[in-house]
Amino acid sequence: MQKLRILFLFLATGFSLISTAQFVINGTVLDSATREPLYNASVFCQNTTSGTVTDKQGEFSLPLKSGGYDLIFSYTGYGTQTIRVTEKGTLEVLLIKEDKSLGEVILRNTYEVTDGWEKYGGFFFNNFIGSTPNAKNCTVLNPEVLKFYFYKRSNRLKVLSTEPLLVANNALGYNLRYQLDSFVYHYKTDNYIYRGYCLYTEMEGEDSIRKVWNAARANAYEGSKLHFMRSYYDSSVYEDGWVIDMLDEEDDKKFSRVTNPYDSIYYGALDSTMQIEFWYPRKLSIAYTNKKPEPEYLKKMNLPKNVSYPISYIDVLGTIAVTENGYYYDQKDWINQGYWSWKNVGDQLPYDYWPDQQ
Repeated sequence: MQKLRILFLFLATGFSLISTAQFVINGTVLDSATREPLYNASVFCQNTTSGTVTDKQGEFSLPLKSGGYDLIFSYTGYGTQTIRVTEKGTLEVLLIKEDKSLGEVILRNTYEVTDGWEKYGGFFFNNFIGSTPNAKNCTVLNPEVLKFYFYKRSNRLKVLSTEPLLVANNALGYNLRYQLDSFVYHYKTDNYIYRGYCLYTEMEGEDSIRKVWNAARANAYEGSKLHFMRSYYDSSVYEDGWVIDMLDEEDDKKFSRVTNPYDSIYYGALDSTMQIEFWYPRKLSIAYTNKKPEPEYLKKMNLPKNVSYPISYIDVLGTIAVTENGYYYDQKDWINQGYWSWKNVGDQLPYDYWPDQQ
């Protein structure tokens, strides 16, 4: 087993050296029916600062750092399309026209709350942007694009957006353009889920404010889910200060230490796809021991002040694949509770953020 472990580490190191080069995605965006090129269509990688638009021939070229990405294609009046990419290639993307009448029916839906932002705006902000110190320094620039729907029978709130939601994150120095598919909150279970696509843009600022932003980003990164995924990829989970426990098979109130998260029972090593995989049959407790939890988190979760480190509880519903930049999928198979559920859009960093490159 030790020899295999050394071999895996050797292979990981070799692949890491090879994968430092960028790769380029080229392609054309066309109307699916007429095959006419779509000029100025938006092309960007979800949750990154990497994006572009198509030229008059509908063509684009997008250089990317090594890793994995969800590439998003959108154009006014057409349905959005997502393509997962991990290596160079040439794409032909066919976008389908949307039936505007369906959208108009949704907007006139009898469940719509006419004064939605006034009634639910603060609640939406706290659960989508967040209630952390960083989130409190965020501003929603165009709240009028949000539509709120309350379903009394199922006791749930749904939020849709007619245009991309624009958010200024003054704490981390990013402008966010968030294409919100939906936000749904279930009051009965106190659970919520949101889906969408975000493009980050660096804010302009003097060197002094950039230093503040860089420090805030580094602090937000430490102990984040992005940090954890990269530690797992680099085979350094415990070395980086993480501790993983799994719910006991016979006692649903007891967690037991996962002594080797790289055991083949849970882990698939780096291979020619340049990604790792892991899977766990029961709920996980993931703690980051190199950082104390924020006082605001302890207060929000009604925890004692002497809690030593932040803990997140995770349900892994399927195999999770992770690439070099911390991108993972399928993201719907990863469900957060605890610390990471407190960290929402206002504390998230793009996949092309690296603390040692600031």
